[in-house]
Amino acid sequence: MIRDDLLPHQEAMDTPDLVLPGVEVTGVPSPRTRDARITAIVRTEHDFIWRLLRRIGVPESSVDDATQQVFCVAARRVNDIVPGKERSYLFGVALRVASDRRRSREAREQPVPHETEEIDPAPGPDELADQRQRRLLLDEILAAMPMELRTVLVLFELEQMTKVEVAELLGLPVGTAVSRLRRAREEFKAMAKRRLSGGRIAKATP
Repeated sequence: MIRDDLLPHQEAMDTPDLVLPGVEVTGVPSPRTRDARITAIVRTEHDFIWRLLRRIGVPESSVDDATQQVFCVAARRVNDIVPGKERSYLFGVALRVASDRRRSREAREQPVPHETEEIDPAPGPDELADQRQRRLLLDEILAAMPMELRTVLVLFELEQMTKVEVAELLGLPVGTAVSRLRRAREEFKAMAKRRLSGGRIAKATP
């Protein structure tokens, strides 16, 4: 016979009633611990993710929003991120965010004549104009490269990561990463040469 007239001190306690503030139940981080980890991830990886998004095709006007989107995803799934693999997780999310935004932008945009993409820096000091021209040229070439080559080139040449670090981040054998980097360098040089000689660069197919 089940009794429903238990005395107060006999009432069953739910698991949450046993959790004290700041104390973790095995395998379940406390809110304070979770928030601290999210904050640490943002502080450590924010600049890297911002630069990565910018270099893999997110327009500068949208890169702040895209960066926030990446970290919002990470915050929701922080308990699933393996300690020590935070950058790898964010990297994967950033690639998906950049891809989604690129497809969305291409769906909205109408084709424009190539002349509107010509590098034409505004009047200013020669050094500033030269820097701007180089930056625009870099962006144009990177945008035209296949994503797998663009990514490895950005990580190694612009982020100054080692070949081993690049391979680990991309989930590739080191030999494959090195081979891909060699192809990326060759394609970049060929595109730069063609562009500087007055030719046009066909954008890569997503």
